[in-house]
Amino acid sequence: MNDLQAGLSAPRAPSQQRGQARFGLVLDEARKLLTEEGISAFSIPALAQRLGFTRASIYNFFPTPYSVLNELARRELQALEERLLALPAEHPGISWKEQVRLTVDAAARFHNERPVARMLILGGAQTDETYRAQAMTIDHLGSLSQRLFADAGIALPREPVDVMVLAVELGTTCLRHSVLLHGHVTDAYREEATRAMLRYLGPYVRQVVVRQARAA
Repeated sequence: MNDLQAGLSAPRAPSQQRGQARFGLVLDEARKLLTEEGISAFSIPALAQRLGFTRASIYNFFPTPYSVLNELARRELQALEERLLALPAEHPGISWKEQVRLTVDAAARFHNERPVARMLILGGAQTDETYRAQAMTIDHLGSLSQRLFADAGIALPREPVDVMVLAVELGTTCLRHSVLLHGHVTDAYREEATRAMLRYLGPYVRQVVVRQARAA
């Protein structure tokens, strides 16, 4: 567990089939509640009422509302990761700039298609818990992007700062600002996210290319 994960509320995963079924029902209903009424209306009592469950039966698996939200965010992030990991196979031999553009385009489409992902991954941080969850998401996406670049032969520095994590932070901020203003990722903000990442990453990529040329 890293510093970002410390203190995050997590669910208690059930081991028995009956518990697993109830666990899934809670998450499914939580997704519906968020989609229909937004995060401000989200609570364990509201979930219990909609499902006809006792609150205790939900708290048994999800000790806090954040443990429900964090699990939903984790699943959305996993779905986003699967989509991004498929890009190199779908577009072999592309340049790093095209990799950035395709990644931003795919992320923008993903969030526009999935309101819960848009809400939980791009929503504004409201508490220390949500701030930590968002920071962990950026760190995760940065590590994923680092792997994609490394697979293409571009290993960007992670010390003294993690270059790719900061690049993802810049791009995500553009997408988040669009959602806060417009409720979705607009084409203009998607382009700005791409532009911000390309400008930031450009000097670092050139340094890597120069070092590789000298070593050849």
